[in-house]
Amino acid sequence: MRILVTGACGYKGTVLVPKLLARGHEVVALDTMWFGNHLQPHPSLRVIRGDVRDSDSMRLDGVDAVIHLASIANDPCGDLDPKLTWEVSALATMQLADKAARAGVRRFIYASSGSVYGVKDEPQVTEDLELKPISEYNKTKMVAERVLLSYANDMVVQILRPATVCGYSPRMRLDLSVNMLTMQALARRRITVFGGAQTRPNIHIDDITDAYLFLLDHPEHAGIYNAGFENLSIMEIARRVTKHVEAEITVTESNDPRSYRVNSDRLLATGFRPKKTVNDAIREIIAKYRSGELRDDDRHYNLRWMQKEVLR
Repeated sequence: MRILVTGACGYKGTVLVPKLLARGHEVVALDTMWFGNHLQPHPSLRVIRGDVRDSDSMRLDGVDAVIHLASIANDPCGDLDPKLTWEVSALATMQLADKAARAGVRRFIYASSGSVYGVKDEPQVTEDLELKPISEYNKTKMVAERVLLSYANDMVVQILRPATVCGYSPRMRLDLSVNMLTMQALARRRITVFGGAQTRPNIHIDDITDAYLFLLDHPEHAGIYNAGFENLSIMEIARRVTKHVEAEITVTESNDPRSYRVNSDRLLATGFRPKKTVNDAIREIIAKYRSGELRDDDRHYNLRWMQKEVLR
């Protein structure tokens, strides 16, 4: 298949694209490259430095499927410039979906977010619960979902709502809970936990990218799917890290009220099975740090880098 991947040079895209190429797909990788490009050259890979807001620059001739990863990622970055967030994460998605449908693209896989649920009291958060997004990032994801579902009669629309992703990527992110706490332990020998009691779902980066591959292989599974398999409190994550790295845990107050346990039974019912855990992610990050392949750089923190290099 010929596949357009937006946000292809991002945290997930840098892991996903090589997997697509290894399966024999032809990939068109589109990214602004705000955080660089860590994709290795490949005969079946075409990398385009471009912006999803510029729909005229995206050629969909011959494209069989779109995997849409591009967005302004995480709540703090989304709040930095709300206009930019809505343009990139909502309006551009609407334009891309319309263009894909008109071009005869058969498949559209969208990377939404488990954070669209907001704060939930239910013991298990399923796909059928009402969405109550509390940030610009969450709101744009919800709107993009609804836009895409309106094209369900024109192409197969598959939407994943990932939990917090963890694990190593060549385009690393250290502003995600497991990754951040592990790096704090490695670089400072101290972990700062904000609150600690909040429960969050997690998913390894290999599993979420495998989930996109699984949906690509199974067009019969259209619709929306949660993707998160370990519901852990922030304190539990910190304690897991200290089993591998000696570090002191300091607890301070949190202004983030989100706490929920995601239920991914609908995805599991399709036959998809996760293969890795939070512990795997912690061990992999430690190994990359100790080998010198991973450092505690500003580039790995989306908010810091956008303030420093993108929106200055």
